[in-house]
Amino acid sequence: FDEHFCVDLVVEHGRVQGVVAIEIGSGEFTLVEGRSVVIATGGAGRVFRENTNGGVVTGDGMAVAYRHGVPLRDMEFVQYHPTCMPGTGLLFTEACRGEGGFLVNKDGYRYLQDYGLGPAEPSPRNKAMELGPRDRLSQAFWYEQQKGRTIEGQHGSVVHLDLRHLGEAKLRERLPQIYELAEQFLGVDPARAPIPVRPAVHYTMGGILVDGRCASPLPGLYAAGECSSVGIHGANRLGSNSLSELCVFGKVAGEEAARFAKASAPGNSASLLKQAQAVEQRVSGLKTKTGGNERIATLRKEMAQTMEDGCGIYRLADTMQKTCDKLDELKERFKNVNVEDKSSVWNTEWLLAIELEYQLDVAQSMAYSALNRRESRGAHQRLDGFEKRDDENFLKHSQAHYVAGGAPRIDYGDVKITKSQPGTRAYGAAGEKAEQERKAANV
Repeated sequence: FDEHFCVDLVVEHGRVQGVVAIEIGSGEFTLVEGRSVVIATGGAGRVFRENTNGGVVTGDGMAVAYRHGVPLRDMEFVQYHPTCMPGTGLLFTEACRGEGGFLVNKDGYRYLQDYGLGPAEPSPRNKAMELGPRDRLSQAFWYEQQKGRTIEGQHGSVVHLDLRHLGEAKLRERLPQIYELAEQFLGVDPARAPIPVRPAVHYTMGGILVDGRCASPLPGLYAAGECSSVGIHGANRLGSNSLSELCVFGKVAGEEAARFAKASAPGNSASLLKQAQAVEQRVSGLKTKTGGNERIATLRKEMAQTMEDGCGIYRLADTMQKTCDKLDELKERFKNVNVEDKSSVWNTEWLLAIELEYQLDVAQSMAYSALNRRESRGAHQRLDGFEKRDDENFLKHSQAHYVAGGAPRIDYGDVKITKSQPGTRAYGAAGEKAEQERKAANV
């Protein structure tokens, strides 16, 4: 089933019995019956304007489950990577800073020392400053931008990743891919000029609600990887923690789905085919209908911009509300979307329309979950009176429930804590002090 696009599930007697997919090359619909289904379709970073994700990371797998009553959990938690190429989303990895690269503003000043990320002694030029958490580095960029200390470029504000002091020989030996990216995409020789960078959305920390067996509340449906919310990231993913999500829970999902399938009876093929035909009629209607006047590109652009405005690095109630209202408007306008290409063979315009409909669902789940979390936690940071973490009221998982024709319903589930209670995050001199106090308390 290479080059197929899953557009829906088929469900019988409250249990998943397969999927409906489009063969992209021919445009033909296929019913794939199965006594269990594993969704492993990645995140939803493409709902934002600036992102590091590939073109297919549109959240459609999440939306397919969401539309069948499976909650999307913790969707307000979206990770930004601090050093990305403006305009393309390609990222310059932590390896650049691990080798000793500096982040500087328009004045050449290493600004991270102003945001609690640099050690007090002996000098703020310790490379550990640049190796702070991704969210804190992204937040520092935001503050520099507000202060007018960033650099205006073709694709918005940037700061500089300065590697010049490392020398060409070391850069070509230790960071050959970074050297190539900078030269080919930006025309910058990193041994002789700093690289312009800015934060971009990198990872969706929420997703399809699953348990430790990767099972969703819908019997027979499993999920693994970035599309799922198994709970290992909390509100702020650690770098490379996604490997556990893939390698550990990918294996678990496959094993559990196989176990479920072996113990389950097949569905009624005639009934499932009837469902698949209804899906085909609905999805084909996007390209066969006439009279639409809304362009896919316009709707996608407006969606990505409003998500950037309201669900960015820092958040405010009024801008989040505007984003929610805008997404409601875009969903209404989508009803009049115009797919000019009426063909079936390799109709990428039609596929973009299908993706967009699902993207709007996922974007709504993110925006409404963010608006309803009246605190700051992990990657969800507010500046409107809810700057502090509120464990009493919001040490909970958000759960967005799909409502056809309306805004999602948001409720909350308990967080299971077995050993470690949430602590205070502190870095640089403050972090050293907190660690000393912790050790003293344990003596």
